[in-house]
Amino acid sequence: MQSKKQSLIESVLNVLIGYLVALLSQLIIFPLFGVNLPLLDNLLIGAFFTIVSIIRSYTLRRIFNRKQLRNPIADMPN
Repeated sequence: MQSKKQSLIESVLNVLIGYLVALLSQLIIFPLFGVNLPLLDNLLIGAFFTIVSIIRSYTLRRIFNRKQLRNPIADMPN
């Protein structure tokens, strides 16, 4: 089981990598749909969704860890 700190570190790293992938995707895909934004706008849009993703990822990780603490036998592989 992960500590809260480990959960946060994993979530942040996962989302930061996702941020880079999303930013590159935005720079390629947005113009294909006629959305032409300055780089700063793309960075800010990506940053907003990154913060939302960190909160989402961390919350889900903690929910699953809490579930595992409540019923560790049911979560064991057969």
